[in-house]
Amino acid sequence: MSRQRSMEKISSSEYVSIGELSRLTGCRYSTLKYYTEEGMLPFEQEEENLTRRYLRVETVERIERIRKLKENGKTIPEIKNLVKNT
Repeated sequence: MSRQRSMEKISSSEYVSIGELSRLTGCRYSTLKYYTEEGMLPFEQEEENLTRRYLRVETVERIERIRKLKENGKTIPEIKNLVKNT
């Protein structure tokens, strides 16, 4: 079992895991996994089985943008188009 990093460490990391993103944004893990699978959250992966790593600052900003678009009544396909083109 992996030990969780402190919020202080997470908040100063260049890269974060999906679980850490969930803690940073308050977004459910399953929601972030869905956004990732839909291509809305870019990530890096060293090899096939290694953890996906997300750029913390850019990804948190993107999640906030997705949230705002959802609040404004945009559908997932509309949001995908909007966030992929930025």
